[in-house]
Amino acid sequence: MTKRQLESFYEHHDSQPSKEDIQTIVTKSVERLISKELIIGYGRKTAVKWFIQEIRLTRMGKRVARELLGKQQKLKI
Repeated sequence: MTKRQLESFYEHHDSQPSKEDIQTIVTKSVERLISKELIIGYGRKTAVKWFIQEIRLTRMGKRVARELLGKQQKLKI
């Protein structure tokens, strides 16, 4: 799944955040999930930072997602 697909989640909301806010929200969320070892991020690294382009759920991430299914908003994953 690409980050663009995650950003498209906000297209169906009436009150959308700005494009910059959407990018910030998705990036911070992905980075938090990576630090919790729930997803793996693929991308490229510069001297300053990582540019995450694609993500994949880990085994533990799939287990947590099944537990949360029905408790939180549904994402198109």
